[in-house]
Amino acid sequence: MFQRHVTRCLIAGFVALLPVGGLILTIVYLEYSIASGWLADQRFYVPGLGLLAATLALYVIGLVVTTVVGRWLWRRLDGLLAGLPGFGPFYSTLKQVLGYSSGEDAIFREVVLVRRDDTRGEQLGLVTQRFDVGELPRAVVFVPGAPNPTSGELLVVDPDDIRRIDLAVDEALKGLVSLGKTSIEPDQLVARAAGGNA
Repeated sequence: MFQRHVTRCLIAGFVALLPVGGLILTIVYLEYSIASGWLADQRFYVPGLGLLAATLALYVIGLVVTTVVGRWLWRRLDGLLAGLPGFGPFYSTLKQVLGYSSGEDAIFREVVLVRRDDTRGEQLGLVTQRFDVGELPRAVVFVPGAPNPTSGELLVVDPDDIRRIDLAVDEALKGLVSLGKTSIEPDQLVARAAGGNA
């Protein structure tokens, strides 16, 4: 009885501290990675300065790209990077994988709900292409995992087994990474699914 009590308390303590420990390890790793270069050699360096500098840089970039002039500059930079020989195709592919491209040239063309008979539910899927097998229409759907959308399964399905959602690809990927915590309310998601047909 006492041993079971101690074991339960130890496991509960470990589980409670796991997120805190993970956060501390992440911060320490990021600080070490950022400061291990030229920054740590400066006389004015204090522990935490590298992480603070990176956070400040992200904030400034975010502030710039949310202004009219900043968006114009970002589009120019985006076009310049996409046109670089050798690196341009890699940059464009990376943008497509992350869901920042749209249209026929994008890897993921639309967001759908895929009917699953084994769970009697639906999963979020990303349509990569549509084609015909003889006279039968088919859709290729990548069903990403959560919270890691880079892994998943590729399905070839009947278009009748999927429902289109009026949702941007990058919004869907954000929702997967955040385990469904998005700015879109569930009732809006259902309405979008009901409004779109595959």
